[in-house]
Amino acid sequence: MLAAKKYSCLLICFSYPPVLGGSEIEAQRVCRALRERGHRVLVLCAGHPEMPAATDWVDPYGTPVRSIGHGAQSPQLDRLFAVGVARELWRLRKEVDVVYFLMQGLHLVPGLPICRWLGLPIVMKISGSGIVEFMQKSFLGRLELGWLQRWAKRVMVLNDGIAQEAVNAGFDRQQLFWMPNPVDVDEFAPVSLAERKRLRAAAGIAEDAPVAVYVGRLAPEKELGSLLEAFALVQAQAPAARLILVGDGPERATLEAASERLQLASFVQFVGRQPMNRVLEYLQLADVFTLVSRLEGFPCSLIEAMSTGLASLVSRIPANEQLVEDGVHGWSGGVRNAPELAAALLRLIENPEQRAAMGVAGRQRIVDNYSSEKIAERYEELFAIATTERT
Repeated sequence: MLAAKKYSCLLICFSYPPVLGGSEIEAQRVCRALRERGHRVLVLCAGHPEMPAATDWVDPYGTPVRSIGHGAQSPQLDRLFAVGVARELWRLRKEVDVVYFLMQGLHLVPGLPICRWLGLPIVMKISGSGIVEFMQKSFLGRLELGWLQRWAKRVMVLNDGIAQEAVNAGFDRQQLFWMPNPVDVDEFAPVSLAERKRLRAAAGIAEDAPVAVYVGRLAPEKELGSLLEAFALVQAQAPAARLILVGDGPERATLEAASERLQLASFVQFVGRQPMNRVLEYLQLADVFTLVSRLEGFPCSLIEAMSTGLASLVSRIPANEQLVEDGVHGWSGGVRNAPELAAALLRLIENPEQRAAMGVAGRQRIVDNYSSEKIAERYEELFAIATTERT
């Protein structure tokens, strides 16, 4: 059911697609879902080199975007964006019901007090584990956290670990609002066996080969070195198994060298950064999704994989455990514990019927709780609180 009241939301985030990351993808999906339910949304972001050259443009789903400081590099881009946020808040002050800050940064320094001065309701999302602790290490970060504690109507968190970090920094638990990331469950859906066979053939993968896939940045916090070590142990017992790493990042050369060292070059594919339609195809042709990070907020890649019907191998961290119940939606292992991760992955590979049942249960969990429509309803609840609650 559509909300009776329609809100005008200014979403302020330092980066936005075509810059790709979990927070950027989340922002785009939330904007799309809110607009489809009749709300007005304007995105304010920094003018990264990947952005269209125009100041005002529209994303592929129809959301209007205004980018500031196009062509500049950090730290100049950070400063230009902060000034631009201040200017746009003043200019739009009579058109906005609620201001949503998605990402921390220098722009909060003018943004938060100006919103307070103008009487614009503030909501903020802490988009990852460790962000609050990182902010506490600098004077400006501590200043921003103090203002958020006093002025934000609600501060959104992704998991219990982030909530505890916020409480440790002085936030009242009643100010915190759990807000998971959404996924389009119609787009990220399983395919027929015939289509899966076609996708595998196009990718040069044998129809009966067990395939594990990872999607995301090749970055240190993802602990992909331990995934390769675990896969080497698995591959020794399941020679037909394959691992596909979808994404790019600073660790790629190191991981490719590790793959060579572990004699996995013939069994591990590094396919680089891919457009979203290709990412979806890699999920649809795979058997198992893997995410063995030490830090996550609410991983978009994991909910996409579960929505696609994949059983998962995950590390035991709060972000993953709130999604994957061990033995129900997949199996978990300790961070950097290659033997434990290998045992869990082998169990998934060797038990196709159980794996399929886990995939069905995982998709149902996502459909029931994390579809774009469900999350849009939570945003409507949040906006109602922000626009009616007195400070």
